[in-house]
Amino acid sequence: MKLTKHEHACVVFEKDGESIVIDPGSFSSEAGDIIGGAAAVLITHEHFDHVNGDAINQALAQRPDLRVYAPSSLAGTFAAHAGQFTAVAAGDTLTAGGFSVSVHGSTHAVIHPDIPVIPNVGYFVDEAVYHPGDAFYVPDVKVSTLLLPTSGPWMKIGEAADYVRAVKPDQTLQIHEMLLSDIGLGLAANLLGEDGLTGTPLTQIPAGQSLTV
Repeated sequence: MKLTKHEHACVVFEKDGESIVIDPGSFSSEAGDIIGGAAAVLITHEHFDHVNGDAINQALAQRPDLRVYAPSSLAGTFAAHAGQFTAVAAGDTLTAGGFSVSVHGSTHAVIHPDIPVIPNVGYFVDEAVYHPGDAFYVPDVKVSTLLLPTSGPWMKIGEAADYVRAVKPDQTLQIHEMLLSDIGLGLAANLLGEDGLTGTPLTQIPAGQSLTV
């Protein structure tokens, strides 16, 4: 299947003429176009960098066939299109646009003890690619490609390295990197790549580019 990386944590999966989108957030200026003709939008959690509510609601209004899957905490965001929204939680499975998806994990990583912890789920697509959202939850599955967060107020590089070691994927693809400068991107590549702390190949691709997974 084809995976297209967009800004921050947003990715699009395509195969057999169908597509699904995970986490089209407010950092994606073309979120409406990214959603495009997708069969479904999957959202890991409610933070604005993972969900562009305006763009998704507009797409739902224009396309009654579009479906949104997300934690129940997002039901209010899409209340105007309740019939197109499905709440998901750990242990659920679903089929969207010809893709099989299983749901893993339940909570966002701790940012600070003073900030309440919110729901967060990860999505395992076609028994191959895992998108963890904002958490380092280790799913009990064999992951071929791990979409690896490399920057955010909830994490540090050492935790990302330990996460790769725990999941043991064949390869990682960098996501959640918008806060990194060019120097930071280089540091992440050095520390989290095959010759760094993980021993696992790390791919970094600009927004809008694709690869086969």
